[in-house]
Amino acid sequence: MIEIQNLSKNFDTSYGSVAALKNVSITINDGDIFGIIGMSGAGKSTLVRTINMLERPSDGKVIIDGVDIGSLSDKELRKIRRNTTMIFQGFNLLMQRNCLKNICFPLELAGVPKAEAKKRALELLDMVGLADKAKVYPAQLSGGQQQRIAIARALATNPKVLLCDEATSALDPNTTNSILELIRDINKRLGITVIIITHQMSVVESVCNKVAILENGVVVEQGIVEDIFSRPKSQAAKNLVFPELQEESGGISDAQKNVIRVVFNGAVAANQPMVAALALEKNIKANICWASTKSIGEKAYGSMILGFASKEEMRIATDYLSETQNVIVNEI
Repeated sequence: MIEIQNLSKNFDTSYGSVAALKNVSITINDGDIFGIIGMSGAGKSTLVRTINMLERPSDGKVIIDGVDIGSLSDKELRKIRRNTTMIFQGFNLLMQRNCLKNICFPLELAGVPKAEAKKRALELLDMVGLADKAKVYPAQLSGGQQQRIAIARALATNPKVLLCDEATSALDPNTTNSILELIRDINKRLGITVIIITHQMSVVESVCNKVAILENGVVVEQGIVEDIFSRPKSQAAKNLVFPELQEESGGISDAQKNVIRVVFNGAVAANQPMVAALALEKNIKANICWASTKSIGEKAYGSMILGFASKEEMRIATDYLSETQNVIVNEI
């Protein structure tokens, strides 16, 4: 378990002291895929760097499995960092080393014998789907492949925690989905706790079970992803969860008063024509004001905004659509 308790971080600048984090408290349970999300400058990267003490907090504690890691010596911290590894947006691979030697590198630093390190690296290459790339250099790989090598390298020391700092931000949507699928598989297969730093709500929706939302260094909302995704309370959460209300508001006319948001949070049945079924079974016609959905595997994620002629039709439609598993409906 990771407990972040009343954590603050201040930076001294030429303009004076700047508070990057303010009294942050988060609990991350073993096996969680925990998302930390916020806009640029919210303090996300500073927070993740305090978890392994790459950045020392100005106040507060980070407690991992009952140990206050801020009180550890440098030698003890190095051991903690082998158990809490990190992947980055820029991959950070060693370009002069091939893929196999990149993965072996942290094992070399840990003093693992070469034969044992090579065996472990080959196993990890297979796990991330790049068994045939052992002798290939990073520059010869696509961005998604480089990130897979970075993930393999991060797993080399059998960590308990994997920190992902905007790890998919430089990737296209399809590659992002494949990397998230890999992270989900690693979490299930190895039981590793994953902490994902991102500014993309779609990443949190796709893979995380819990989330904390940061704004100006403050946690404004946290909890189970489904709860926050369907019923955000803070304005920062609403801006992240409902970007369509700002970016696509032109699709909702001023006259449209009876509006609901339908959220597909991994619904298998969401690929079926639900709006058509609503019309056929309930004789209710919905105006599709806005929609953005995607399929990951056999499941659908995303949302649509529907408008209705009356409040009664909106109520019936809400009850009908809510009967589908992993479909959440709320009035806007």
